[in-house]
Amino acid sequence: MAELTNLETKLGEVLGLAMAAQGATEKVKGLDEIDGDLTKTLERMHNEAKQAEERATDVAGSFEGKKTAILEEAREVKKKATEMMQDYLDSDSDALDGFEFLTMAEAGEVGHWEILKTLNERARDSGVQELVEWGIPIQQRHLEQVRQGSLKLAAEEDPNETS
Repeated sequence: MAELTNLETKLGEVLGLAMAAQGATEKVKGLDEIDGDLTKTLERMHNEAKQAEERATDVAGSFEGKKTAILEEAREVKKKATEMMQDYLDSDSDALDGFEFLTMAEAGEVGHWEILKTLNERARDSGVQELVEWGIPIQQRHLEQVRQGSLKLAAEEDPNETS
C-alpha cells in the first residue's frame, strides 16, 4: 500500500467522515420525535454527504497511485466514526440525543475540512482547493442546522421530567 502524505491522509479522513455522515443521518432520522422540518434537514445533509463522498473520491483519484490507500484510510475513519455513533446512540436514544451526536460529529467534520484547506495552502492542489471551497460552507451550515435542531428539541423537553 502506498504511503500517504499528510494532505492525502486528511483527504481520506474527510472522505471517511462523509461516508459515516450518511449512516448517521439515516440513524437519527429513524429516532422518535423527528418532525418534518428536521427530517428534511437530515435528508439534505445525507444527500450533501453523498456528494462530498463522490467529490472527494474523484479528488483521491487525481493522486497518482494513491487512490486505493486514500480509500482505505476513508474506510477506517468511517468504521471508527460509526463505532462512536453506535456507542453514543443506543436503543434508548431519542431525537435530542441524535441531534446532540450530530452536533459533535459536524463540529469534527468542519474541523477536518478546515485542516484539509490549511494543509493545501502549501500543497496547492487545485482539486483539493475546489473541494474545500465547495465543502466548507456546506459543513458549516450542517453544524449550524444540527445545533439549531438540538436547541429546538431541547426547548420542547420538560426540564423537570426524570430521565
